[in-house]
Amino acid sequence: MKAKHRFILAVVVLGLLMTGPFVVTSLLVWLDMKDAERDMLTALLVSRLPVGTMMTLFGFVIGVMVLHKLFKQYVEGLLRMAETLRLMLGANRNFRVAPEGPPEVQQLAQAANDLAQQRDALMDDVDSQIARAKASVEEEKNRLAALMSELAQAVVVCNLDGRILLYNNRARLQFKALSQGPTSVAGGALIGLGRSIFSILEKSQVEHSREVIDQRLANGKTPIANFITTTRGGQLLRVQMVPVLGGAGEARDAKMSGYVLTVENITRSIEEEERRDQALHTLTQGSRSSIGNIRAAVANLLDYPDMEPELRERFLRVIDDEVAKRSQVIDQTMNQFSDAIKTRWPLEDVLGIDIIAAAQRRIDDKLKLATKTEEMDDNLWIKADSFSLVFALGSLASKLQDHYEPRELRFRLTSNGKLAYLDLIWAGPAMSSETFYTWEMESMQIGNESSPLTLRDVVDRHGGEIWYEREKAAHRAFFRFVLPVAIPEAEQVIEERHVTGRPEYYDFDLFKFEDKSIDLDRKLSELTYTVFDTETTGLEPSNGDEIIQVGAARIVNNRLLRQETFNQIVDPEIPLKPESIPIHGITEDMVRGQPNIDIVLPAFHEFCEDTVLIAHNAAFDMRFLQLKEERTGIRFTQPVLDTLLLSAVVHPNQESHKLDVILERLGITIGARHNALEDALATGEVFLKLVKLLEDKGIVTVRQALEAAEKTYFARIKY
Repeated sequence: MKAKHRFILAVVVLGLLMTGPFVVTSLLVWLDMKDAERDMLTALLVSRLPVGTMMTLFGFVIGVMVLHKLFKQYVEGLLRMAETLRLMLGANRNFRVAPEGPPEVQQLAQAANDLAQQRDALMDDVDSQIARAKASVEEEKNRLAALMSELAQAVVVCNLDGRILLYNNRARLQFKALSQGPTSVAGGALIGLGRSIFSILEKSQVEHSREVIDQRLANGKTPIANFITTTRGGQLLRVQMVPVLGGAGEARDAKMSGYVLTVENITRSIEEEERRDQALHTLTQGSRSSIGNIRAAVANLLDYPDMEPELRERFLRVIDDEVAKRSQVIDQTMNQFSDAIKTRWPLEDVLGIDIIAAAQRRIDDKLKLATKTEEMDDNLWIKADSFSLVFALGSLASKLQDHYEPRELRFRLTSNGKLAYLDLIWAGPAMSSETFYTWEMESMQIGNESSPLTLRDVVDRHGGEIWYEREKAAHRAFFRFVLPVAIPEAEQVIEERHVTGRPEYYDFDLFKFEDKSIDLDRKLSELTYTVFDTETTGLEPSNGDEIIQVGAARIVNNRLLRQETFNQIVDPEIPLKPESIPIHGITEDMVRGQPNIDIVLPAFHEFCEDTVLIAHNAAFDMRFLQLKEERTGIRFTQPVLDTLLLSAVVHPNQESHKLDVILERLGITIGARHNALEDALATGEVFLKLVKLLEDKGIVTVRQALEAAEKTYFARIKY
């Protein structure tokens, strides 16, 4: 029986106790009296009844008030205490019962807090022992995660249903770049824990590769399969599959429990190979006819040495024209080849003095020219392709030796903010600007080594500059390379998104994951969720208010994935309300130029596909989405769980179920309120703690959670 029903029953009993004895006694006396006595008693009661009734009602009211006070202090107080005790047992072990109410209840609260303190001490000891036991396993997991994350090749591990249970950072970046759908609007990607690899790769090709591996395993051969597939954006991927084998014994007896995919985007290399093939075809096909014409002209000149001068001139002109045409084709091919080389140049963080030392060795080896250094910043790191930069310095040294014959060259390395100055210095006559420009645009050469690239190509590829300058006082001149300074590693970490802890790119428990659609009778802990929140121009969706931010995160295998998020500011196409700006912190300048809801809503729908939606006060957010169904054609048909209603289910005697209050009650901290992504992450943390509290009440499936939520008072709220 509910508490309020028990209170009503107590009031009824009080009324019966106050009136029952008087009514029964009066009835017995009435039955034993004679008529004259009854008439006398009736007259007496009629004159005294109002006063008696008023006194009875007054006594009854006083009794109800006293009963209500005692009920609030003892019954409801103890019920709230029971809820907080369950909270300490599960969701928030640091929570303590507030010692309030009558002395007896306060003593009980203090005793409960003392017991909780002792329990925490025991749990801390147990946790420390478990942590020590798991340390080696966690170390191996973290080592594997770090190794996989830093691999230069994209790696994805899937279970047999094609659900992703591990991916490295290279795969995340590669598939994010390949994402051609609307998800890319909010920086989303096609990859994520628990998502299906078949949204990226063709399912039939993956299944065929699995069959090939099974056959190779059965025949005792190396279990490996390769295939090439096309993404929906038209990119070509080369995929290699190897199995994850479970069980012990011989390889042929082991069963496949998953597979590892290494993925390489070969679109650009295929295009470059096609261009090279076309260039080779042009050279060979065009050269045949030209060489034939040249051979015929030369043969005639040799066979007829006494031919007329006019005819000889015609044959020589044929030879000259054909040679010029071939030279032009070769130059064009070399230029194309040069562009291909430039696109493959890697820029790495290199210590500047190492570049200069390498250039000195090369100049000494190839040119036998003395070199020295002056004013060197030994700790200056630059962003450069060391090979091409050293070659450029050697090429300039070679040209100086050929034209000005300097006795020695000097190197200088300094910095100015985010720029590095690398100077090549020599003593000699002044150089004209025309000569410097010619050296810039000529192909580089040092000794018998040459490159199709120019000095300008090298400088442009580094995003830098080069100029010639005179030091008149010292009678010297120098070439100055202006190069980007490498960002220190510490600064690079700061520029990353605010993510703490190791990357959440793996979850080996997903090997046991079964690929099923959303089933309302499955356990709450078994489903994949998208927890989301919106920021809006106001609180009245039916009166024209619009969404200005959507934030969401995924929950997979009872883990909130803070690195698989959706976060997008939306142009509401209406002015923002001045009174709302201080609340959410989004200004007119921030929404200007952002995509509108027609673009963002399909992207968000793709992000949360095949998941259960979670929100706090979900009726408010869902109303905004529902009002856009006709405009965008997007419908969110999946089940929706509301943490406000679920909190009311597990804590029916608490006075407030606002998000801030729930966060405090469950011991959850949040970065910033009224930011859609931060609120969504906080709501996700709330849900994960509510799952355990719901299980304690016997609510373990999505259907049971939905039914319990619908019975709460807050489920009546409409927007």
